[in-house]
Amino acid sequence: MMSSEHLTCGWLQQLLVVLLKLCLTFAGPLRPLNGTECTAKGPASYILVFTGHWSPQAFPKQYPLFRPPAQWSKLIAVSHNRHFRLWEEGAPASAGVQNFSELGVTVELMKAAKEARKRRAVGAMYRTAGIPNGIGHSSTELLMQPRCSLLSLMVKMIPSPDWFVGADSLNLCEGSRWKQEVTIDLQPYDAGTDSGFTFSSPNFPTSPAENITKITSQMPNHPANSFYYPRLKELPPIASIKITRQSRSPDRQTPMSNHILPNSISPQRFSG
Repeated sequence: MMSSEHLTCGWLQQLLVVLLKLCLTFAGPLRPLNGTECTAKGPASYILVFTGHWSPQAFPKQYPLFRPPAQWSKLIAVSHNRHFRLWEEGAPASAGVQNFSELGVTVELMKAAKEARKRRAVGAMYRTAGIPNGIGHSSTELLMQPRCSLLSLMVKMIPSPDWFVGADSLNLCEGSRWKQEVTIDLQPYDAGTDSGFTFSSPNFPTSPAENITKITSQMPNHPANSFYYPRLKELPPIASIKITRQSRSPDRQTPMSNHILPNSISPQRFSG
């Protein structure tokens, strides 16, 4: 017959196991982001250049020529750590992402970022002016801190139901060193909140809302979709970003700048 002491010890062990499982369940996993945290000694200054490649030669199907013509919204960028997400592929769009991707309104996005900054999850917020053409570029200066070495950004496609391009949690730091240059081609994303198929579709709320998904030449798999090019294995980049480290650490950042590429630049041609 087991003693009361043994029974008590066994009961306590079972209780500890249950409590440990509950803690792990509710804590959730911490998402690994490109290895270890940034251990750089100090901040780094960068120039971020966004370039639009949205041309009628590259994307001839239903290319918006008027009311309104193809263009890009202002760029919204946030430096942050792993405890903040501006947006995430495969996850539902926040109210801020929905308002921005559908209407170009930044109020909710900035509100969420400011709240996260109080928790030290966000370092700084940046934006550039919009681009009134499908082809063009805008730029801004970034000052990245080691505690917030990740960069996320969004730019809305105009016109579109709820489509945007962007980058999610791009890490500009590698161990103890800041990266010198990062270039990324961007593809369109669907925020999952409007079911319109074409650039100029009327408002058609998705109910219930779906997750954020990448738009490809095959998906959505419907001939009416503005990006449906069944002969293409993948869509050409509709935009790109280039982030270049500057040798100086400016006392004052340039908050906003905007440049439009000259019309003499010929976009690459693709056939659908």
